[in-house]
Amino acid sequence: MQKVLVTGATGFIGNYVVQELLQRDYHIIASSANEANARQKIWFSQVDYRPLDLAYLSDVQNYFEYFDKPDIMIHLSWEGLPNYKDSFHIGRNLPRHKAFLENIIANGLQNINITGTCFEYGMQEGKLKEDMLVYPSNPYALAKNDLRVFIETLQGKYHFNYKWIRLFYMFGKGQNPKSLLSQLQQAIDRKEEVFNMSGGEQTRDFLPVETVAKYIVNIAAQTNVTGIINCCSGVPVTIKHLVLNYLKQKHKTIKLNLGYYPYPDYEPMHFWGDNNKLKTIINKTE
Repeated sequence: MQKVLVTGATGFIGNYVVQELLQRDYHIIASSANEANARQKIWFSQVDYRPLDLAYLSDVQNYFEYFDKPDIMIHLSWEGLPNYKDSFHIGRNLPRHKAFLENIIANGLQNINITGTCFEYGMQEGKLKEDMLVYPSNPYALAKNDLRVFIETLQGKYHFNYKWIRLFYMFGKGQNPKSLLSQLQQAIDRKEEVFNMSGGEQTRDFLPVETVAKYIVNIAAQTNVTGIINCCSGVPVTIKHLVLNYLKQKHKTIKLNLGYYPYPDYEPMHFWGDNNKLKTIINKTE
């Protein structure tokens, strides 16, 4: 039975990735910075939990051995989201993740899977493909892109299989309360008559978080398709359509106050992902 290490296991995506792995034949090693939070998860008793706070990395610890020499690593850990514009992504997060990942790779990890972000593409519009040049324009995207480049340079020093899973947009239970659909549900629960939002004409690429988790595990489980992989639907959808569809599925109505908030200045108006590379993996695993 293969061992899979999941960092950031208690996060929004990590929680679903662990649950997806439990449906498959894996020994799961779950990690996060807060063990008390992990103990509240329904999966805690079914995994080998080992805490790690990247703020307190050891210079002498062999993290490959600490995590019982996993066959596969799914690295979801990243601090401070969704505050994309704060400089701590570059000044604090980036050096910690570089140090940890080089340690575990240098000591023997062979199959590493790290989540990136569609924000790495910057302000480019239209269908975004993995082979495009990237122009990250906020601290979070800059840090993630720098980490990707760093991992790629490590391939010149160590032998390992590497996949950079570029995430787009997702939704589902447990999402950050400040996210759009979470705020919409809160307004519904409070029986508010009006929901304030942007104009809603911006185009994005959405997937349910359960599907994202399934795709991440599928990507991690194989070693034929490597490098950057967009994890997305490949289907452009407007924010307004997403909201209206959510209301329809919930059989709820609320007046949308479109244009109340300005459009975000850290992302383009219209973009979505090309998922052809992802589909080559999905088609082989389904």
